[in-house]
Amino acid sequence: TPIYSSVYDRSHSNLVHLTATLSIHNISPKKSIIVDLVDYYDTNGKFIRSFVDQPFQLGPLETRDFVIPALDLQGGTGANCLVEWEAPYPVAVPIIESVMISADNQQGISFVSRGKEIEPH
Repeated sequence: TPIYSSVYDRSHSNLVHLTATLSIHNISPKKSIIVDLVDYYDTNGKFIRSFVDQPFQLGPLETRDFVIPALDLQGGTGANCLVEWEAPYPVAVPIIESVMISADNQQGISFVSRGKEIEPH
């Protein structure tokens, strides 16, 4: 899922810093999923950190959020979060989105980026 810690405003030298929230939505009304990994990478693909120490269960219709504060500039303008999940039975693919927002100097910016499922090769 793309995560934008910063976006350009008016020129390549002027950045607006954003708070980003990564949300993992289990959209199954009856079945849980297991989230194994939530890792954060910077614009250059360098690993920054993992948001989880161990796998966790996400119950039916449950959502888990992970926040990257606006003052955390490590990700840059093209960061990504990699989420790995599993289920021992057929289940709907969770919705994984990031919401970025800034409201400085009487100007508000907000947008959403939806994750894309990557199949192992």
